[in-house]
Amino acid sequence: QVHLVESGGGLVQSGESLTLSCAASGFRFNLYPMMWYRQAPGKEREQVARISAPGGVKEYHDSVKGRFAIFRDNAQNTVYLQMNSLKTDDTAVYYCNTRAGGDDDYWGQGTQVSVSS
Repeated sequence: QVHLVESGGGLVQSGESLTLSCAASGFRFNLYPMMWYRQAPGKEREQVARISAPGGVKEYHDSVKGRFAIFRDNAQNTVYLQMNSLKTDDTAVYYCNTRAGGDDDYWGQGTQVSVSS
């Protein structure tokens, strides 16, 4: 079955950087787009970034454009989210997501990112 495991979160100060990783298994990783979402306390989950299966097409939420970068290593079945110039508003639990070609959403357990001022 589809299994997603995020890592790399932590507590940083405003302006610093973090890189999140999501290790995927249980499906043909190289065939499907991958997404990063985040959910802040009291807010709805929102899509932060999306990357196409080959990795050439990337989309970002307006709030992270120019600061975050999504990339993937299809040989390692891993998708990354590089986060630069972090702001306190970026504080959230970050989730990896895929539909793996079906109708269901698959999620990891999430990784906490906390940005202090």
